[in-house]
Amino acid sequence: MDADGQADHLKAYGITYYSLEKQLEVRWLLNYRGGSFLISDTEDLRRECQIRGVSFEVISDSKTEEILEEISSPSRNMETVELEKAPKIAVYSPQENKPWDDAVTMALEYAEIPYETIYDREVLNDALVLYDWLHLHHEDFTGQYGKFYRAFKTTPWYIKDKEEAEALAAELGYDKVSEEKLAVALKIRDYVVGGGFMFAMCSATDSFDIALAAEEVDIAEPMFDGDPSEPGYQSKIDYSNTFAFTDFILERSPMVYEFSSIDMTQKRQISAESDYFTLMDFSAKWDVVPTMLTQSHTRLVKGFMGQTTAYNPENIKANVLVMGESKLNGEARYIHGIKGKGFFTFYGGHDPEDYTHRVGDPKTELELHPTSPGYRLILNNVLFPAARKKKQKT
Repeated sequence: MDADGQADHLKAYGITYYSLEKQLEVRWLLNYRGGSFLISDTEDLRRECQIRGVSFEVISDSKTEEILEEISSPSRNMETVELEKAPKIAVYSPQENKPWDDAVTMALEYAEIPYETIYDREVLNDALVLYDWLHLHHEDFTGQYGKFYRAFKTTPWYIKDKEEAEALAAELGYDKVSEEKLAVALKIRDYVVGGGFMFAMCSATDSFDIALAAEEVDIAEPMFDGDPSEPGYQSKIDYSNTFAFTDFILERSPMVYEFSSIDMTQKRQISAESDYFTLMDFSAKWDVVPTMLTQSHTRLVKGFMGQTTAYNPENIKANVLVMGESKLNGEARYIHGIKGKGFFTFYGGHDPEDYTHRVGDPKTELELHPTSPGYRLILNNVLFPAARKKKQKT
């Protein structure tokens, strides 16, 4: 999985998932040649690699022992993690997902990793217990329809989406979309607290935390829910309910395409050519989890925009780990934390290979980006629940 040795990093994750499905022995060699995978050799596996265009090497038992001995050396910042099972994956997304909507869905399909799509009905009917890993697509859990009102309120797709959301909320027994989305967010919270793995990108990250913080507060204006917001609602926000963020200031105006001070999009002053973020270095033997989540063939990852592009460090809780940051912009791009018995990872931006990502853009063709380090971070999270957990030492 290093830069020169792998022709298709993304499909390699699919091969690893395939190997877990076939109950082959799989080890993730953290920080060894870009986070390579050591898999028991079979003819079927070699054939599958060749079909999918994934580079591999066949090594002897003696070479295997040599590699494992090198990794185990206290002087090497490497570790071996056993992967035990193919996690069952759910993508929280509307059934009529637009082509530009979700980088994770594209990554899973390109890597040939199976998943199931669920949405509000399934979540509220407790379907989350069936899954090991949950991804939240580009979503607005505050019931403000992504705050697209100013730019798109008269467009057919916005009107249709709003009507469908209101109809679904009514069908499920809620007076407002904001109330129904809060109920969904609370179910997802309980899933994570109970031991689930949650991954979210773009506006699904901050809007999720905002919805939890505003559980008993009406923050939506009349064009969103039919009645005014509560007077002085900022003072009623409960930051103790959130996963990752604290002390944020909500954006009150419905005409501003922004949720709160968490997001750095409007504060950024950098050209696309200079926009990169750095993956943090962790001790593989002591901090196994963040080491898994930051495996890549490069520590420097190309930046990309989204409704929620990056996170204000001042609004990140002290117990949340920053795994990717841009010091030039003073922002966090990739963060991780523990909630109850479960884990969450938030990744800023919308599509790692579509820098500006505007509504209506054609979807990214991953065949053109098979070695994308930005997409590798997504797929690290997909395999994370497969790992045999070692107690974190720090």
